[in-house]
Amino acid sequence: AAGMTASLEANKVVTLDQVGIFADGAAVKTVGSETFRLCQMHVDEMVTVSTDEICAAIKAGFNDTRCVLEPAGALAIAGMKKYLAMHRMTGRTVVATTSGANMDFNRLRFVSERADSSETLLSVRIPEKPGAFRKLYKLISPRNVTEFSYRYHTARHADVIISFQAIGDVSERGQDAAYMISTLRDAGYAVADLNEDEFGKAHLRYLVGGRPPIGSNLDERLYRFNFPETPGCLGHFLKALNRGWNVTLFHYRNHGENIGKVLVGIDVSESDEEKFQAFLEDLGYEWFDETSNESYAQFLRNPKAW
Repeated sequence: AAGMTASLEANKVVTLDQVGIFADGAAVKTVGSETFRLCQMHVDEMVTVSTDEICAAIKAGFNDTRCVLEPAGALAIAGMKKYLAMHRMTGRTVVATTSGANMDFNRLRFVSERADSSETLLSVRIPEKPGAFRKLYKLISPRNVTEFSYRYHTARHADVIISFQAIGDVSERGQDAAYMISTLRDAGYAVADLNEDEFGKAHLRYLVGGRPPIGSNLDERLYRFNFPETPGCLGHFLKALNRGWNVTLFHYRNHGENIGKVLVGIDVSESDEEKFQAFLEDLGYEWFDETSNESYAQFLRNPKAW
């Protein structure tokens, strides 16, 4: 508990102003006097962990035992992993005493989203031109891209939210993610690392969208596409889509399903209608026209099309 860490540092029981409730089994403002006395006698060191580190610990516990721990129950695993990393300890046998499995599906959804420490979340600015998405994807490949979101807002550049899984074991993923960020910057992209940005992780990634600016002169069509969710599937889809059409909206998120689902806005003039329909038929993926969807008109549609 954070209250115990503060109390041990102060050499007396202290009361916190507030406590987070994610690890609710350890969320106490004031620790017990007897618990404090015992910790003073027997605890050598306290380790503070983040919410994401707790989520990763729940996943590690599940992978090892096929048991789903609650956040407070996984604190020992999270602290153990962080302690080993802090002290660069390898080749040791260590034991974490876990307790508690009071987990519900609402919380499990959050845990599964934040538990994957191999995932790196970035914002990337790329040229606003056909083929730019695929070029970015090819730079990141063979890493698995798990998220890709974009909405047209200017003819000068495109701002993309993208997540990928770094390569290697736990000790190597940070280096690989840093290498990938450096590679993108060397290629001329403006890159922001959102991995430690709570605003980016909790909010921004879900808010990429909105309407194109008034006067953007788009003949936008909106389509949903389904394709088999296999390694490299998104790259194959982007290759198939790279036929000179200007993509004005793109949303993809890997949720571990067997079907990959992509929402795409495409700028198609009336004169290209026949050619575009032939393109859809030749694409080889299941597709659905959402251009007339009322929710699209309400939240995303080009104002000139109203």
